[in-house]
Amino acid sequence: MLFVITGPSGCGKSTLARRVLEGVENLDFSVSYTTRKKRDSETEGKDYYFVPKEVFDDMMKTNKLVEWAMVHGNYYGTSRREIEKKGINKDLLLDIDVEGAHQIKEKVKKAVFIFILPPSYKELKARLEKRGGEVSASIARRLETAKKEIRHYPGFDYIVINDKLERAVKELAAIIVSTKCRLEWQKKEIAPIIRSFTIDEGD
Repeated sequence: MLFVITGPSGCGKSTLARRVLEGVENLDFSVSYTTRKKRDSETEGKDYYFVPKEVFDDMMKTNKLVEWAMVHGNYYGTSRREIEKKGINKDLLLDIDVEGAHQIKEKVKKAVFIFILPPSYKELKARLEKRGGEVSASIARRLETAKKEIRHYPGFDYIVINDKLERAVKELAAIIVSTKCRLEWQKKEIAPIIRSFTIDEGD
């Protein structure tokens, strides 16, 4: 099962993803590709695959990406192979931008879409400024984009307001766990249980 989380830059979706991955069993992270520079706090192959634009262009041309978008001057995308390979034995958590989430929604029918909202515009601005590593013009651009992105929240299955981190982590984990318990996802698991009740009628 594929769980897609998205929201404006600075809403905390990456932090939420890391925390949930630590606490939810049988859940793996779908690592995206990007052409932007690696931040000091990020790890190659864990947070993103950092590649030159030429490599990314080739992946687009050869249909190796299930979705891609240019965000704040850099390309981001999800490898088709990444989803297919990791999704064989585990559920997947995908952390992407709003445009990418819409592309996934058009192509993947059985997926759960979760929108992460910051508590306010003021708080989002403060988080972006605190994060560091970006000039004022870049932060202003991200904030303008955020104003457009939050308008898309009604099209998502779930909303998590990332006001208090611990509560938001619990809510996101609860969405994932409860969705996996729905009848439509449990049919294969419960089939042998139901059959056992008909086979052992004489006991």
